[in-house]
Amino acid sequence: MKLRVARHTNDFAPLIEFYCDAVGLAQLGGFHDHDGYDGIFLGKDGADWHLEYTKSGEAPNHHPDDDDLLVFYVETGQEYTELNQQIQTKGFHPVEPANPYWKANGMTYVDPDGFCIVISIRK
Repeated sequence: MKLRVARHTNDFAPLIEFYCDAVGLAQLGGFHDHDGYDGIFLGKDGADWHLEYTKSGEAPNHHPDDDDLLVFYVETGQEYTELNQQIQTKGFHPVEPANPYWKANGMTYVDPDGFCIVISIRK
């Protein structure tokens, strides 16, 4: 089984800046004008998951709240520190998570579409 998380957006550029340049994902592919939709796939090579972002003539109607999270687990404390430094160097700053678990076990950021992600260490 593979997982694809799909969301609609207005603009790919800020999402690529956030997820690729800051978080370290790769743009794995995409499509143009498929039944009126353009799309991009973001993730890690060889992983059984990716994020898909689409845009079309319809504007998204997002209503994310503080508990709508994508959680990215890293393997080591060094990787955790380096990734958080990289994200912050790109101009993205941590926010206070709603769930106290994430305050104790990760760093939370808001993506350009208003959805939160958490960087945490795999336990």
